[in-house]
Amino acid sequence: MLIIKSSDLQNICQQAEKSYPEECCGLLLGKIKLEKIITQVYPTENIWNETDNQQLFADRKGENLSKKNRFSISPKAMLEAQKIAIAQKDTVVAIYHSHPDHPANPSECDRTLAWEQYSYIIISVNNGKATDYLSWVLDTKNQFQEEEIRVIPV
Repeated sequence: MLIIKSSDLQNICQQAEKSYPEECCGLLLGKIKLEKIITQVYPTENIWNETDNQQLFADRKGENLSKKNRFSISPKAMLEAQKIAIAQKDTVVAIYHSHPDHPANPSECDRTLAWEQYSYIIISVNNGKATDYLSWVLDTKNQFQEEEIRVIPV
């Protein structure tokens, strides 16, 4: 289970709406106990660049792979977030991104690039408004399973 403050979830949804029609992305810092408890939202820039990722997606020639349907977080942003987390005795718990005009379900690309240790929150943004959000984790067969989200008032 992932526990997040309503104000943090609202900030993520606002970022997703501002980024529309492109995907937004970011990291969630927190503590892992019996549940994953989010303590901080760390928004990042979507640095997706089709040219840089051509080899990774060579089998998808002809597809429009852009920031409208892909995201990438810079290694520098990931390192900065990890340093902040360590200083606060936290860890990077989750990665979030939006799906413009698509459901909050992971794509095959999301699954291919996912890492087991993270939760993945996906925000569905339809016509510029965040309409849904779901959290996902990889199982032992490298398939996404929905993870319960508990939103606490704050």
